[in-house]
Amino acid sequence: MSDQTQTRPEKSLATVEYVTELSGADLNDLCDATDEAVKAGGGFGWVVLPSSDILDSYWKGVLAMPTRLLFVARLDGVICGTAQLITPPRNNEAQSFAVTLTTNFVVPWARKGHGLARKLLEKVENKAREEGYSVINLDVRETLDTAIKFYEGMGYVHYGTHPYYARVDNKIIKGRYYYKVIDPQAIEQMP
Repeated sequence: MSDQTQTRPEKSLATVEYVTELSGADLNDLCDATDEAVKAGGGFGWVVLPSSDILDSYWKGVLAMPTRLLFVARLDGVICGTAQLITPPRNNEAQSFAVTLTTNFVVPWARKGHGLARKLLEKVENKAREEGYSVINLDVRETLDTAIKFYEGMGYVHYGTHPYYARVDNKIIKGRYYYKVIDPQAIEQMP
């Protein structure tokens, strides 16, 4: 018998939050995570990795836009994923009940066993409900099978396909469009 005490490795701390500002370290983490997401072929519309100053400006711009709500996922304090809600402009009364989900990702190294994708989407949905929205819309490349299965498993309904959605490596890729009613009572009560 050994005198050494065996300890289990501590479970990683996985958190999700809505943010309105970022520290310098958080901004660096966010840019690093974006690099990894683009390299993995997901989201943003970028297919070629942008320079760090472009990424830095992009995320600062997101925070400056009153129509964008930014959410971050963290693993042991390091930002490893994001999601944004784009709210309708005030002059769009006809669609004032719906928001659009975009730039939703978790980096490959943080995807297994932490539930971050689910936690991130649930946080987004809860915030949208709190803000008075009833529907979330999103779109995704047809090549992102894991994302498609995830959204469909979370109750998002596929309602259409765009045959010329994106061009990646000189190949045209279809896009899939989804919605989810997050507040059915509000929809039923609309005049």
